[in-house]
Order: sequence, then C-alpha cells, then structure tokens
Amino acid sequence: MPFTKQIFSFLLVLFSITFSSISQAEKLQPLTMCVFDFIGHDGPIHKRMKEFKIDAFRWGVNLSFKVYTDDRVASEEFKNGVCDMLNLPGIRAREYNDFTGTINAVGALPSYKHLGMVIKTLSSKKATKLMRKGEYEIIGITPIGAIFLFVNDKKIEVPEDMAGMKVTVLDNAPETGYLAERIGMTPVSSSIMNALQKFNNHAVDITGAPALAYEPMEMYKGLEPNGGIIKWPSLQITMQLIVRWKQIPEGFGQKTRELFAKQYPQHIKEIEKSEETIPEKYWINISDEAKNNWNETFRESRIALRERKVYNAKALTLFRKIRCKVDPNLAECTSKDKE
Repeated sequence: MPFTKQIFSFLLVLFSITFSSISQAEKLQPLTMCVFDFIGHDGPIHKRMKEFKIDAFRWGVNLSFKVYTDDRVASEEFKNGVCDMLNLPGIRAREYNDFTGTINAVGALPSYKHLGMVIKTLSSKKATKLMRKGEYEIIGITPIGAIFLFVNDKKIEVPEDMAGMKVTVLDNAPETGYLAERIGMTPVSSSIMNALQKFNNHAVDITGAPALAYEPMEMYKGLEPNGGIIKWPSLQITMQLIVRWKQIPEGFGQKTRELFAKQYPQHIKEIEKSEETIPEKYWINISDEAKNNWNETFRESRIALRERKVYNAKALTLFRKIRCKVDPNLAECTSKDKE
C-alpha cells in the first residue's frame, strides 16, 4: 500500500475511534459529585473517586468532581442540588440512611473481618431495599479504618480514667456526646477537621482518629510529650457514596456496591499499612480486663442509643449476629438483653 494511502487509512481509523468515543460520551448520564476529602485535591478519597470514574464511564455515567475539605459544606451543596452524588463518613451519612449509618455504632464491629462481612452482606441484591431511603440511595461503602482514641497521657486505659478530661464531640454525632456524658468527660464541640487540630494544639485531652490521619494531620504533635493511642478500636469508620437514585442508570448502584465490596481486601491492606507506620512507642496495649470494660461500656451505649433512635435496631441485630458468627462463645450470644 502506498505511503499516502497508509496515512489516509490511519486517519480514517483514528477518526472512527474518536467519533465513536464522542458518540458514547454523548449517551452517558452526566453527574457531578461533591467529593469530601479532608486533605483536598489529590487526597486519598479524591484519588479513589478518580479511579472510580473509569468504572462509572463503563456503566453509563460521566462523572465530574467538586472537592471539599469540609464535610458539612459538601453535604449542604448536595442537598441544594449543586451535586448529584456525595461521599460522607458513615456518621454523617446517617441522615440519609440510618441503617448504613449504624455501621459506625460504637464497638459494634470489633475487627476488619466483621466489617468486611457487613459490607459483603449489604452489597447483595437482597439488600437493595435497605440501601434506599426516600430519594437517596447508598451505592457504595468503603473502609476508612478503625477509630482509635488518641490521649495525652499513656496512663489512660479504661473509661474511668477519662473522667473530667476534655474530649472532642462531633457535630451531628450524638453518640460522641452520649459517651462523654456517660463517662463524665467534658465535651468540646468540634468538626471532623478541627477535632484533630484541637488535639494537636492541646486544647483537648482526647480525640478519636483513624491511622490514615496520623501522618497527613501530624498527630504526633498532640501525642508529645506523654501521649499515646489506645490499641483497641472504638468504632469503624466508613466512607459512603450517596446518590439520588432516580438520576442514575438502572443497575448502576448495584454494580457500584459490588465493586466496592470486591475492593475491600485491597483497601484494608492500605489501612493496615498506615497503622504499621505509627511508631510503636505511641501504642498503648491494654489488658483483656480493660478490653472487656470497654466492650461492656460500648454494648450498653449501643442499646441506650438504639432506644433514642440514634442507631437502627435492625442494623444492630445484624451486627450482633455477625459478632456471634465470628465468636459463638461471646456472652451476648445467649444473653436475654441482646441487640
């Protein structure tokens, strides 16, 4: 084939591919996502969503992003129609779906194994009804990591040790206020962002945070000179993807939930790696007796918060069944006063 004809054939193929891509893009449902990432552009959540954009494209959605470092602002923008999709920490997502919002119940899921079983269960087609509430649907749940208590004194091990101390209490997270009241701590109203800043500035004695926040938020500043991290998770934090379900193509939500569940092991490896990077000197290893103390405090708190309609009762029952499946010898598995 003469060189001129080769060039012409190449351009024809290139034009055909380009036209096909444009034609396909025109058929996509355009959606804007409010991305909450406490680090901002190119933070871990924003990067993960940019990877998800490729899958969304295959499933008929063309995603564009608006990035926010304040979860409250992102949520308000979503409510006002600025965005069609939103990601929020489970505690914040509770106002859109109280069932998935209860995943973050204190002490409900003691390990990543427990959390993985919950996410897998909720990614099944049978759980679709639980994922929708009103005009909203939870189309993905991904782990952020266990919340550990950062304290300014390594002698702190059990709830009684915290009486009288200042602790960050998150807006729209009534369980944090309840625990502060129950233990006898002094609550300091905070947002997700400034809670960590207050600890670093020694404005409070105690705060909760996942290991992923340790390095980017320079949490070692608040731990010095005598502080530590209690090596016993108080709750599991998830990031949840919320949409107005009428605005997405048929099957998009289910495919996304299945994708997030499939990616779970990979994300947990990243979380565990971040936990391993925290210097050993900061970790506070507590006794089995202390762990039992915390577990009972958490169990009684979950029941009380269930009665206050903060936690979804059906969700708590599911989590109790999963705990008993992992360890059938737990006292709660045969207790009359069970969730």
